[in-house]
Amino acid sequence: MPTAFNEKISQTLGNQKLQLALYAGTGRLVEHRKHAVAEERLPEYQELRSHANALKKHTIEHLDHYLEQLEANVQAHGGQVIWCRDAAEVSDFVLDLAKRRQARLIVKSKSMTTEEIDLNERLEHHGLEAVETDLGEYIIQLRGERPYHIVAPALHLTRYDVADIFQEKLGIPNETVIEKQTMIARSVLREKFLAADIGITGANFLIADSGAVVLVENEGNARLTTTAPKIHIAVAGIEKIIPRAQDLGVFLKLLGRSATGQPLTVYTSFLSGARREGEIDGPDEFYLVLLDNGRTKLLADPDKRESLYCIRCGACLNICPVYRKIGGHSFPWIYSGPIGAIITPQFLGIQHTPALPFASSLCGACAEVCPVKIDIPKVLLDLRAGVKEGPGKAKSDWLERLGFHAFAWLMCHPKAYALMGRFSRLAPLLNIGPLRAWRSQRDLPAMPAKSFRQLWKERG
Repeated sequence: MPTAFNEKISQTLGNQKLQLALYAGTGRLVEHRKHAVAEERLPEYQELRSHANALKKHTIEHLDHYLEQLEANVQAHGGQVIWCRDAAEVSDFVLDLAKRRQARLIVKSKSMTTEEIDLNERLEHHGLEAVETDLGEYIIQLRGERPYHIVAPALHLTRYDVADIFQEKLGIPNETVIEKQTMIARSVLREKFLAADIGITGANFLIADSGAVVLVENEGNARLTTTAPKIHIAVAGIEKIIPRAQDLGVFLKLLGRSATGQPLTVYTSFLSGARREGEIDGPDEFYLVLLDNGRTKLLADPDKRESLYCIRCGACLNICPVYRKIGGHSFPWIYSGPIGAIITPQFLGIQHTPALPFASSLCGACAEVCPVKIDIPKVLLDLRAGVKEGPGKAKSDWLERLGFHAFAWLMCHPKAYALMGRFSRLAPLLNIGPLRAWRSQRDLPAMPAKSFRQLWKERG
């Protein structure tokens, strides 16, 4: 019986237009990142990764200390810290505040954390209008979809798709010129900014020693979201914290380059509370909502807690051969790609989608590009073991078990391995049984004229 996970994968694989958009979009991001972190441009890149990993490790292991320090500093700047265990508590707080302030319109900047808790849907259910102001997020909100990618939420759409949705939802004549589409969205959203009662953002980083919320963006919509309305609410996972302002430089050098290939994003904002006396802009009220939603459960596992190091750059999605084929909407939750494959089972439970940790080739490319050195393949293997050995454990079929036993035997017998190497040239002809399904989405590389053993023998 095919699962919903497998059905979505099949639909994506069968959509040639989507396959081209996926491959082209992620390919551009891969090339941009590769160029940005090249040794001649950033010779200290590997040192920065190690430093970032050490900072995250230290912070996560002392999370209670830094969260208390952060709370004290936010309060010292006139802000309030709201602790929330789950999605319901976040939405209850926002709804109660909106009711007390008689707010009806909310503008939002891009935030995976608010996507994680379905905040828009919860607010709209109670009669509030919540409008995404990041261009990609605005487009997919009009389409009633969730983000396709952590950094590029509308990666799967073409300008023609955007023209169709603008015509349907905004009554705009079919417009396919990208610059004009951008101006259309800008004119609509500018009115929303001016009328909004509350602005909601996420947070890229939370700085414990200053109480600052750091936002990085390219469009400027986050700055308008945090300064135009009278109330600013930042919703952040508790893992977003870093100890000191001076540590931020390490992460800023890595985040933009890993996400989009930029040395630095266009806007980097440091927000420390509400508007002070004499300041000409900024909110009258500031609230920092710190969300658990399964993070402390993940924190309790020393073998997998490195999953919390993630800075949401999306580099692992772009390089992953699986994500580049099956896309973001095939994944069962808001987080997709390799990082989604390791945090979704830990947040929602390993049995939520037991096939998810197996949706990986374990090629290790994700770990190589991760700016904070999360060992994603290792965590995937731990999760696979949990699926196989945990309650309601899944069992592999007899053919799979036989195949792995045969492979293990072959690797332990060099002469048999060498003999099998001679028959490897027949591999392109094999298209039977399980191999037919495997090869339906894979191309075998051309066989070399001579094997490694032959070349080695010729060298004497």
